[in-house]
Amino acid sequence: MTFHDLHAGPVPLLLPNAWDVGSALAVVEVGFPAVGTTSFGIHAAAGSPDGGRSARDATRELAVRLARLPVPVSVDVEDGYDDDPEVVAEYVAGLPVAGVNLEDSADGALVDPAAVAEKVSAIAGRCPDLFVNARVDTYWFGQDATVRATVDRALAYVAAGADGIFVPGAAAPDQLRDLAREIPVPVNVLVVPGLSLAELADLGIRRVSTGSLPYRAAIDTAVAVATSVRDGRAVPTATPYGVVQERLRRYEREA
Repeated sequence: MTFHDLHAGPVPLLLPNAWDVGSALAVVEVGFPAVGTTSFGIHAAAGSPDGGRSARDATRELAVRLARLPVPVSVDVEDGYDDDPEVVAEYVAGLPVAGVNLEDSADGALVDPAAVAEKVSAIAGRCPDLFVNARVDTYWFGQDATVRATVDRALAYVAAGADGIFVPGAAAPDQLRDLAREIPVPVNVLVVPGLSLAELADLGIRRVSTGSLPYRAAIDTAVAVATSVRDGRAVPTATPYGVVQERLRRYEREA
């Protein structure tokens, strides 16, 4: 089954987002059929805030390492790390992945959709088998946060060759239903508290991403371990050291 095929199942594709090899191996081991990356996690692990194009090399390096996984990998390339569509397409063509996310904002603000459409077109022309998931940030940044404005941007990216549309921040059932009805390719959202995968499927959603949530939850757990020891509380349980070590040894052997 291809990465494209995974968007046509009875429920939305749940795509866990990893920030390193260890986190990716863990979600593959419990049966997830594909893995994404989180730009926030990659930036944070390097000590930089999300955005700003500083994760270009780290994202490429992680993509190369994750190419050894037995499942498709989709990589968050933010805005493509350049304004030139051909430079963006050249960068994406060098990633050994099944899909990419390309966002239509920079520095916390929406950019001209025509410029994003040019990037989508360049990537689609250079990498015809790649699943290009164009991210519309209207709801994420609260700018032009209406169904109509979001759909207009989405349709421009679909016309340019996008295979899917990601609308982070959209969460109201009526919004999701309208977006899925008017956008003719799989619609991707972040986890929506209170809505199950089956309920999202009924609304027409075809993919659900965990985004930076796993990274942020991992940080919270690390703090909980340290404060529990400090304060004399029970320490949270964790996967045994030997299990994680063997997982990494298998990954190394398959290099």
